[in-house]
Amino acid sequence: MYFLIGTVLIILLGYFLFSGKRKNVIPSAQANTIYRVLLNEHVDYYSRLNPDEKTRFETLLADFLADVNIEGVGTGVTDIDRVLIASSAIIPIFGLGNWKYKNLTNVILYPDTFDKEFQFEGENRNILGMVGSGYMNGQMLLSRAALDKGFSKSSGKENTAIHEFVHLLDKSDGSTDGMPENLMAHQYTIPWLSMMHQEMHRIEQGKSDISPYALTNEAEFLAVASEYFFEKPDKFRHMHPALYDQLSLIFNQHPADSADN
Repeated sequence: MYFLIGTVLIILLGYFLFSGKRKNVIPSAQANTIYRVLLNEHVDYYSRLNPDEKTRFETLLADFLADVNIEGVGTGVTDIDRVLIASSAIIPIFGLGNWKYKNLTNVILYPDTFDKEFQFEGENRNILGMVGSGYMNGQMLLSRAALDKGFSKSSGKENTAIHEFVHLLDKSDGSTDGMPENLMAHQYTIPWLSMMHQEMHRIEQGKSDISPYALTNEAEFLAVASEYFFEKPDKFRHMHPALYDQLSLIFNQHPADSADN
């Protein structure tokens, strides 16, 4: 346990020692070509974009990789890891102009699930991803197994990495509460809160296809509903039209329209 915690702390120390420098060199033309191939193969959201939107997505991907450090614990970090992590970050903010994750400095990639002590071996490993707090503030921890599954053909309505980046968006106003107030007009906050509670009640009654994990609290409801919104936008719009419309306002995009093309 202490070895693994020490490893995480060494990674963070290295980040802070060199935080004045660019943490990743902006990809070369060759790297951009590799990333473009990986995006087309693995990121359905990207493949549905028009040519201009794809170019913008690639630019945002390069900017993210230049701004945010990605480190592996117990594993190396590959090009596909970088592309999937960066895509998970970009998808929720694609409609938000030049949004930057100012509350994120480091993504720590684990080979598999981990526990509260950041161990990825042994029992009681049930954490797929988390946004750090306290001395881990500004850090995100992700399981590669969960990252890969989120972009696989069998992902269904779930994408752990998108889930965690939505938490970061939610947290950007100072509170992780399911109410991203700096992304929504004030007049929509109370209706959104009411809408969340109504749907949580439906989940409790077994009348909703949104994952019961959304019942944990409002922050988890937002993150879980957002996974569904981006992963299966057509179905989400059909099953939850009011929620779809509200999330479209929050994220300033309509993923079901791209899915229809």
